Order: sequence, then structure tokens, then C-alpha cells
Amino acid sequence: MKIDGFLLAMLCAVVLAFVAPHLGTPDGPLHMGLVTTLGIAFVFFLHGANLSPEALKAGATNWRIHVAVQATTFIVFPLIGFTIFFGLRPVLSEEVRLGVFFLCALSSTISSSVAMTSLARGNVPAAVFDASLSGIMGMVITPMLIAMVRAVSGQSFPILPAIADVAMTLLLPFAAGQIARPLIARWLAARKPIINRLDRGVIILIVYSAFCESTASGLWWSYSPWVIAQIAVIAGALLALILWLTTRLSRAWGFSLADEVTTVFCGSKKSLANGAPIAKILFAGDPAMGMIMLPIILYHQLQLIVCSMLARRYAARAEVAATDAKETVAVS
Repeated sequence: MKIDGFLLAMLCAVVLAFVAPHLGTPDGPLHMGLVTTLGIAFVFFLHGANLSPEALKAGATNWRIHVAVQATTFIVFPLIGFTIFFGLRPVLSEEVRLGVFFLCALSSTISSSVAMTSLARGNVPAAVFDASLSGIMGMVITPMLIAMVRAVSGQSFPILPAIADVAMTLLLPFAAGQIARPLIARWLAARKPIINRLDRGVIILIVYSAFCESTASGLWWSYSPWVIAQIAVIAGALLALILWLTTRLSRAWGFSLADEVTTVFCGSKKSLANGAPIAKILFAGDPAMGMIMLPIILYHQLQLIVCSMLARRYAARAEVAATDAKETVAVS
């Protein structure tokens, strides 16, 4: 069985954060606050430069898929998150509940949604459009949802400064990348593996810095392993519920198998690539940031494992359907 290098690197970062937390705090000797901020800006510049307007146009016409995916991502998921945040107040700490809600408030992934859709023989142009649109919308909607849940729970949250910070750190570099795309797109395409490693490297640095800050504050020593297990169970239950809901919705609306694949994969995914930078902005200076990020870290691994297996099942169904269609044509 092949070892997931990204998962292994993330585990090493977490272990290092427990062993030497002072190294990775924002104001520590490695200056991780500045390093991660610059890394995030550079990565989102690359995201903007890599996003093809032509690919977006190709997938923009199927409005029913777009409604299903965006409604699942930014309405259904947050409603479930609200229910967990307030319903499990007697059972879970505020940091854990906020982390679960933050997971529910995030946008869909781009790379893995498109990759899984392609593997399962789904509607790839629609997946590119929906995953990209979700990522852009999430830069504004996620801070708004966090502000909403904080306000309802009686806490203040500076929403306008938060959105301004997200715009400066994420949206502005993203827009600059789009402007620079005609000049550097071919150069970036030839170096895609390096770009992917850089993207993952920045995520690992953010996770490392967040866990260093939480460890240095003594946060982890107030939690038992049972809490981690609870978060894993909640993440698994969330994934199972959303996969079921998106499948039922797709079939109720009469989607083709290819469109169902796109809806299920884009609607169920949550982006660690967007979530880690947004968490760094929204929860900057909060010693609980490591705990807040833990649900999306666990969900990210679960969705890759489960959706990989599901993609193979969908691909097998598509193969059978294609074979049956050929036999029908041959007979007629």
C-alpha cells in the first residue's frame, strides 16, 4: 500500500509541534506568522494563474448542478453545523464545536473534486466550474458564517475587518494571478507537480504553526484522546450524511449518472487548501486554532479515502452502462 506523503508530512508537523512548540509560534524564531502569510499569498496567486476562464465557460451551462452543489455547500452544510454547534453544547467544548462549524462553513475543494469526478467518469467541466465558484464564494461566505454563529452565541466578531483581511491575503493575489495568467500559464502548466508540492507545503506550515500555538498555550493537555475520537466520529457522520443527501437529491432531480457524480463529489467535499489559510486569518492569535482546524484535517483525510472508493464504484457503473449501450446499438 502506497504511503500518502502529504498525510505523513502533516503527522510529522504535528509531532514536531508537540516536541518543540516554541519554534513554530507566529513570533517564534522561525517567524511562522510572516512565512505563512507570504506563502498563502503566493499560493493564491498561483491558484488564480492556473484557473482557466475557458474551462469555467465550458461548465457554466448546467444550472441545476450548480444550484445543487452550492446549496449543499453553503446552506445545507452550515445548517447542520449550526445544529451541532448549539445542540451539542452540553457535550463538546466551544473550540471543538466551532471547529466543526468551521468545517461546515468552508468551500468545496478544486483539485480532488475534479480528480474524483474524472476518475468516476462524471461531468468534469461542471465540476471545474462548481469547485472554482465555490472556492471564490467561500472567501466571503465563510467569514460571514463564522461571524453569524459567533453573534448568535453572544460573542463579538469583527466581520468587516475579517473579510478585508481575506480579500487582501487571498482574493487580491488570486485576482493578480488571473491578470498574469496569459504571461505565465504555460510555464506553470509545465511545472504542475512542483506547484502542487508548494501548495501542500504551505498547508503543512499553517497546520504546524497552529498546533505549535495551541501546544505552547497548553490547550492540548486539557483534552483527552476521547475528544479526538468524538471529532473523528462527527466528521465521518457528516461525510456519510452529505453523500447520502447529494445522491438522493441527484436522483430526485433526474440527473444523469455523470451529473450525479459531479454533484456528489463537489457537494460533499470541504477544502483544507482554502480552510487552512482562512483559519489563519479568522482565528489569528487564538491559541485554540489547532483544535479549530482539527475537524477539517480529519474530514479531509476521510473524504479522500471514502470518495476514492466511491469513484471506482461509479466508474464501474459507467463502464457497464456504456457496454449495455453498445450492445443495444449493435442489436438494433
